[in-house]
Amino acid sequence: MPVIEQVIQEGRLTFQFPNGALASKYDEWAHYRRQFNKAFGGTKAVDILYSEGRMAWLIEVKDYREHRRTKTIDLADEVAIKVRDTLSGLVSAKINANDPDELKVAKEILKSTRLRVVLHLEQPQKHSKLRPRAIDPAAVSQKLRGLLKAIDPHPSVVDQDTLNAEMTWTVQG
Repeated sequence: MPVIEQVIQEGRLTFQFPNGALASKYDEWAHYRRQFNKAFGGTKAVDILYSEGRMAWLIEVKDYREHRRTKTIDLADEVAIKVRDTLSGLVSAKINANDPDELKVAKEILKSTRLRVVLHLEQPQKHSKLRPRAIDPAAVSQKLRGLLKAIDPHPSVVDQDTLNAEMTWTVQG
């Protein structure tokens, strides 16, 4: 399985990244799964790393269109832990990764001058006053700002229809 990809499938969602950019499914890296995760008795990982120019993105994907969220941990807390553990894992990979592509991506991400965090959150389209969205993206975004301000003071919570202009990728599914 390639580590650097232009198209990444995450569940039912297909992420398409520009040619020449570095995109990778971090939670599938050999370094993360076989080396780093075992060193601490378990860590968490964001789904996708993306680097373009001097900007690096850590993207966590949650798709609740078919199955509602059942975890008891708050969603913003879960994402913040994944970001923290991923950044630690990238430092380890930059020094100790055996896979040359993983080493390359880790080095690129860590030499970035700007780091952005994105929670890609898909929820059922139908909602009403009786059945509002189970997760309020604005509330998650607000909490993430507080938790991640030292890393990204403006983390984004988006879905495939609300990507902003800085996000140079597309999502379908």
